[in-house]
Amino acid sequence: MRINRKRDMTPFDMNRRPTLQKRYLMPLIWLLSHMQMRRSGLKIERRNMKGIKPPYLVLATHQGESDYAIAPLALFPHRASYVSDVEGFAAYGEWLYRRIGCIAKRRYVADVSVIRNIRYVLKQGQSVVIYPESRHSNAGTTSLIPGNMGRLAKSLGVPLVILSAHGSYLANPFWDEYHTRKVPVCAVLECLYTAEELKLADEKEIQHRVEEKLSYDEYDWQRKNDILITEEKRAEGLHLALYQCRACGTEFGMETQGAYLRCKACGAQWRLSENGRLEGAEGNVHIPDWYAWQRENVHREIDEHGYRLQFPVTVEALPNAKGFVPLGEGTLLCDEKRFTLRLADQTLHFPHFTRESVQTEYNYKGKGRCIVLSVRDCCYYIYAQEPAFCPTKMQFAGEYLHQLCRKTTEITHIL
Repeated sequence: MRINRKRDMTPFDMNRRPTLQKRYLMPLIWLLSHMQMRRSGLKIERRNMKGIKPPYLVLATHQGESDYAIAPLALFPHRASYVSDVEGFAAYGEWLYRRIGCIAKRRYVADVSVIRNIRYVLKQGQSVVIYPESRHSNAGTTSLIPGNMGRLAKSLGVPLVILSAHGSYLANPFWDEYHTRKVPVCAVLECLYTAEELKLADEKEIQHRVEEKLSYDEYDWQRKNDILITEEKRAEGLHLALYQCRACGTEFGMETQGAYLRCKACGAQWRLSENGRLEGAEGNVHIPDWYAWQRENVHREIDEHGYRLQFPVTVEALPNAKGFVPLGEGTLLCDEKRFTLRLADQTLHFPHFTRESVQTEYNYKGKGRCIVLSVRDCCYYIYAQEPAFCPTKMQFAGEYLHQLCRKTTEITHIL
């Protein structure tokens, strides 16, 4: 983790024109991508791509780390630019990241400069890759797809291509990205609309088809393809995504060891089978169903009792590519309208209305659980040690509170 030792809080220049991916870096990118995916035996299928030439817009699934290696191999021999969080510029250095062709963005922050930079790259004849989910999958299913993908694709005037992968999450689940499982990975590169077809298509229809093509359930795919994951510690970390006991309903009391997930409150336990099913005396459970059940419980809790939380936290800021600035201790609060971050010298507000989701991290750079709240000029990485500081639940709450705030605003406008 790069530290901004001079504590330079100058915002990253989001308006700076992006650099096209350099040709001299392409052999290295392809080589490193091939080496990363060699163990998985990556297979790429191309559909409806005959006659489709760059530039085009690529919308890709985002299950895990290997997605960054899959895309260059799927687009070979063509170059592309990638919409990327500012975190990547800090991790790898701005000089290199720009020459790889990355376009800077803050997660879940609307910014017209990003659209302007995408248009610039396309006009220069180079394709652009966007990962609409903006996060790695928490439980093997599709994360939130922003509702403006259809409008964006229609407005750009280039073919719309979908890159969907399978196996990336299973090889490196977000709750245990430090241990790679041996899982075959496959991908499909498919032209969904030509530029001419987009002119005639309705935005809602495009949005629906995009969401359909980017939809996945990796545990269902695992069973259908008879894939066995035999690692002895294959369940360790799963409690970060599945935080509420299915047997007794207790929150934040789950733990994992080896292939087992158990509740410290009631003692119920499940074994993660080699084919991806949770098996226990309380019944077998499909992991995405458990995850969805938790989300529904959060929605019900908010509808019946509202939502309040308060935690003492430690905060780091990422204003630019120079690295993280430690801001010390503070307090994180949340209600139905906003997240509020109180620091020694300032108070920051993050209205739910402005962000579709909350960035979650289960063990960011080995420093533990955190959430990331961003504004255009800075990302704030917020850590806490309390068991109730649960990124998964805060993500569920943030997404639902965003929906409620949007509905309230729409009703107000109608009235």
